[in-house]
Amino acid sequence: MKIPKVYFVLPCYNESLCLKETYESLRIKADILIQSKKIDKNSKVVFVDDGSKDDTWKMIAGLVDKDSIVVGLKLAHNVGHQNALLAGLMYAKDYCDVSISMDADLQDDLDVVDGFLKEYGKGNEIVYGVRGDRKTDTKFKRYTAQMFYKIMGHLGVELVYNAADCRLMSKKALDELSNYPEVNLFLRGMVPLIGLKSSTVEYERNKRIAGESKYPLKKMLSFAWDGVTSFSVRPIKMVLFFGFLVFILSLIIMIYALVVRAVGRVVDGWTFIVCSIWLVAGIQMISLGLIGEYIGKIYSETKRRPRFFVEEVRRR
Repeated sequence: MKIPKVYFVLPCYNESLCLKETYESLRIKADILIQSKKIDKNSKVVFVDDGSKDDTWKMIAGLVDKDSIVVGLKLAHNVGHQNALLAGLMYAKDYCDVSISMDADLQDDLDVVDGFLKEYGKGNEIVYGVRGDRKTDTKFKRYTAQMFYKIMGHLGVELVYNAADCRLMSKKALDELSNYPEVNLFLRGMVPLIGLKSSTVEYERNKRIAGESKYPLKKMLSFAWDGVTSFSVRPIKMVLFFGFLVFILSLIIMIYALVVRAVGRVVDGWTFIVCSIWLVAGIQMISLGLIGEYIGKIYSETKRRPRFFVEEVRRR
């Protein structure tokens, strides 16, 4: 088996505080892998600037001028982590044998790369980085993450448990990924759909070396919701099922009301009627909102707008 040319792909958004250290750590790791003949000497590190508002692109451009291993992609505006990652992967697929995607804040342990390459050598086209534990997370984040994976599993979405976007993908896998044209991206759900031979490697996730997390609670919830609505129609089926239950319950209540009236008993019923109206109205609003979410995604898909636009590529 020939020595693979590896392209490391790192999406960056306002990462100027940690970019220098990330580059230095990756450079050392790449040198070790090249010297041990695990990766080709023409391997690259691709930094994708996702419309940063700080000096991230300026620093990337400086690294390109300094070191030929660095490639810089500047997106025209901020398109979000998933689209920025996809932009880097689609660029890499035309040059590499293997891509390895990681976070730019070095929370992903670089030693996982050795495990990735070992599994790739066994014939795996996709290798997922799986967190051995989540001790660096808060209890709330651990609980919500576990709940998210369980809910996605019940909804029929195929996910690799505790795997994020740290993964190895062969050129063959990248070519297959390019055939997925959806605008509403959720790569954690899309990659397993490719179906090529895969495996996992456990690793420990580190704390950020600098800066703030780009995924606060609001973004995490939005990301999880996108995952659910992009890969499963079961929520709509659940709404339909719940609608039938409410309809059956209303028939029972109607029969009860008619029987009470027929026997001449006077029933005040004011509280019950008011509660029923508000309950049904609430259910209708939730149902319409859920259906509207799916319609909105259909609307986005039918427009077929580009998911990203690469304004500038810098490499040597």
